[in-house]
Amino acid sequence: MSRKVTIVLRGFAAASLLATAALAQPGQPAPMQPSYSLQDSSLKPVLPGSLAGVGIDQRLDAQVPLSTVLRDEAGREVTLSTFFHPGKPVLLAPVYYRCPMLCTQILSGMVSALKVVSLDPAKDFEVIAISFDPKDTPEIAAAKKENYLRRYRRPGTANGFHFLTGDEANVRGLTDAIGFHYKYDPKTDQYAHASAIMILTPEGRVSKYFYGVEYSPRDIRLGLVEASNNKIGTPADEILLFCFHYDPATGKYGAVAMNLLRITAAAFLLVGGMAIVIALRRDSRGRRQSTRQAGQARI
Repeated sequence: MSRKVTIVLRGFAAASLLATAALAQPGQPAPMQPSYSLQDSSLKPVLPGSLAGVGIDQRLDAQVPLSTVLRDEAGREVTLSTFFHPGKPVLLAPVYYRCPMLCTQILSGMVSALKVVSLDPAKDFEVIAISFDPKDTPEIAAAKKENYLRRYRRPGTANGFHFLTGDEANVRGLTDAIGFHYKYDPKTDQYAHASAIMILTPEGRVSKYFYGVEYSPRDIRLGLVEASNNKIGTPADEILLFCFHYDPATGKYGAVAMNLLRITAAAFLLVGGMAIVIALRRDSRGRRQSTRQAGQARI
């Protein structure tokens, strides 16, 4: 066998060992799902009594009450199940429409991220903003929806945005199910609350929490694709989901080193295999040519 083929085979053997080591590693378990509360002394200093009990408790895989009765922007009575369809996840934003600052930032951050995401509301997923303020009316909700649709500016998606209101008891049942805790301050006529949006599966189970007021378009897209059980998205999304893992502790998708190593090793195997085939063919042709030349020399 030629020296060139021997070198290729040695390289392929090394790549095979790398792949074997990578593929032999067991899958890493998901991190613990901590409870995030603004009164958790391990995360935050002791807060004023007005904020006691305000925060977010992660309740991944919890079922939201789909029978919850709400009102849409036109004032029509609807059940939450109206907005859940097979294969279509739901992006949920618990806010209140009279909020002077934080809720506006939450909704603006959500819409800004969605403008970058190529998936379309109504077609691929649903967007629900739910007000936990019983003073919010369908008229206020309709004005909010119109405002954010103007910002979003994507034709054919209006039916995928829903700005809902409801009475305190019904809305409280929904927010308790997702672990979202808020508190009313009668002195200011405002609510103390945390900032986050959630992704729900088409069956109404809590899939992801994204914290803050600015959201990564990549994280939202991956969260929607994953929550849909790959019913939406592209093959490229499946590869990214293999490379990135959702971390409940941060509410973000992070690179998984072992998965990246597996993909790299698989690429080495593919390239190495192709190199061996090419080298063997060249070596075989060289031997045949040498044999023919030797035979012609004898003649």
